[in-house]
Amino acid sequence: MEAKNVFLDFSIDVPLLLHHFCCLPSTVESRNGFTFIYAIKANAMVGPRAWIGGIFNRSSNKRLGSDKYLNYPLTPHQEQSLHGLQERLGVPFDEAHLDHQEALRDLWNAAFPNVKLKSLISEQWKDMGWQGANPSTDFRGCGFISLENLLYFATRYPACFHRLLFKQSGLRATWEYPFAVAGINVTFMLIQMLDLFSEKPKCLPGLNFVKLIGEDDEAFDVLYCIAFAMMDAQWLAMRASYMEFNNVLQATRMQLERELSLDDIQRIEDLPAFNLI
Repeated sequence: MEAKNVFLDFSIDVPLLLHHFCCLPSTVESRNGFTFIYAIKANAMVGPRAWIGGIFNRSSNKRLGSDKYLNYPLTPHQEQSLHGLQERLGVPFDEAHLDHQEALRDLWNAAFPNVKLKSLISEQWKDMGWQGANPSTDFRGCGFISLENLLYFATRYPACFHRLLFKQSGLRATWEYPFAVAGINVTFMLIQMLDLFSEKPKCLPGLNFVKLIGEDDEAFDVLYCIAFAMMDAQWLAMRASYMEFNNVLQATRMQLERELSLDDIQRIEDLPAFNLI
């Protein structure tokens, strides 16, 4: 049966639906070259055989939020990189801004290089998974950075981007998640997970991420691509449909938090899930 998109209603704001939760006893299944660890549906873990078995053995013993790590001093370059990212978070999407219009056109051209966009307000946008004919209404919850993330994904990792956009891998649900709106949710989830609106992150994954962005100014954009690919893999592993999208996003957050808490992550490429993109 043909997979269909269902449009999630985030027109007022992207909801705060993410929280920490505990793992329950799990079972293991191998399918299509991947190993899936199932607990309850919201806690499914996904990853290639090369690393999924070792992720818990590598995980850090440091507790999130301990005073020792809250007081971690940042280098001047780390502070500069964090502040630069925080400035990006504060930029709203402005449909009257020429640079924002151009970025939107660039996203369309990267997604559908052989299809001419008739207008910035067009029913064609629904083919990418926007809620309506005007994508700008969907950016209200997360700002311009969510468009930057999508455009980075499309241009830096086009094969993975198109595989997710066109739902080309795995057994898809009858009612699929809308690609573009899901992408905005991934951006929002990362901002919350990394505590990026604080002067300095107060969680271990956030502090470790600041170290990564201090080494690579594109670390947030790359992490976005990883998170989106991981979310889609979780979607398939959980055999999810649109009513379970928030559970899939929760499972994705949990796995990312664990990977960002590992002791041996020095670069964004060291994350076990990097090979998903």
